Amino acid sequence: MPEQKFCFSVISGELRTLPEWKMKPILELLPLLATPQRITIIMHQKPDADAMGSSLALYHYLKLKNHRVQVVSPTLYPDFLKWMPGADQVIIYETHPQEGTEALQQAQIIFCMDFNAFHRARPADQALAESNGIKVIIDHHLQPEPVFAYGISNVQASSTAELVYEVIVGWGDQPLINNEIAQCIYAGTMTDTGSFRFAATSARVHRMIADLMDKGLQHEPIHQAIYDNFLENRLRFLGFVLSNRMEIFYPYNAALIAVPASDVRRFNLSSGDTEGLVNYPLSIQGIKLSALMVENQHEIRISFRSKGDFDVNEFARKYFNGGGHQNAAGGRSTESLDATVARFKKALEENKEALAKPLKKT
Repeated sequence: MPEQKFCFSVISGELRTLPEWKMKPILELLPLLATPQRITIIMHQKPDADAMGSSLALYHYLKLKNHRVQVVSPTLYPDFLKWMPGADQVIIYETHPQEGTEALQQAQIIFCMDFNAFHRARPADQALAESNGIKVIIDHHLQPEPVFAYGISNVQASSTAELVYEVIVGWGDQPLINNEIAQCIYAGTMTDTGSFRFAATSARVHRMIADLMDKGLQHEPIHQAIYDNFLENRLRFLGFVLSNRMEIFYPYNAALIAVPASDVRRFNLSSGDTEGLVNYPLSIQGIKLSALMVENQHEIRISFRSKGDFDVNEFARKYFNGGGHQNAAGGRSTESLDATVARFKKALEENKEALAKPLKKT
């Protein structure tokens, strides 16, 4: 067994295990950034507010440092993120593959935001893997692949947006955080912490938000833009699926919402319209595991959320080719929706002992 090596992060102030491939701490990237570089920032497919917010926050910061910066999203992003400063400059790879490939090929440095494995950037994953630019990771998910030269991968962080703040501060540029950067950081942190209610919402997060507000950040418009900016069809969709597609498995303290492609078409859903739906069953007394399955043309996308000590990261990895965090993870299936639901029910039975334990009272 290889000897474990550790390093002390001057950004997070934490002792961290260094991966075997000896990824260099992100602070050591500073000498390369001392002169203007061609930089491309890429986020994961179907980006959420943290992926988009962290990417655009870094984009605005690097532009202030006189770098030539482009941002690539592998797929379309939700309409409720279009308000973000710089969102209109993002290259959508699935609709403009040549432009996206050129941005990756020409980059001297590539920042990979909110993902830790190239396949999470499909359909831009091959272009990313084949690019010669120095790969840098800023992420908070478990088990990054050994493909990054520099980076910070801190699973204790609430969000990648929080890590972007820490990187900027660690590089000595806290005074450069302007309102554009602050808005993007706040949006990513707010959403990934469930409006600051999840366990990862540390005292450090609150101090960061206080600093952003001291700099003039107005938080209320951001909350409204993300949570109060949907069309009527989404609200009707929520009512329909909660009444007709939600199944509760009380012996396992679990719930499932399985959305067939016919529902997606019926309600004319757009990217992001199912965002947050997986959290609804967790408001039911005793439920500690919730799953959401959404069928599309190519595969079934699955989201998992849990309460307490049930590890959905391991659950997603074992049964659904996924992963993530202990209490929030994702997966996918290329089987039919019925077969995927059946596999989920079988997985519940195999994990009955862990799921049947009641939640610990605080």
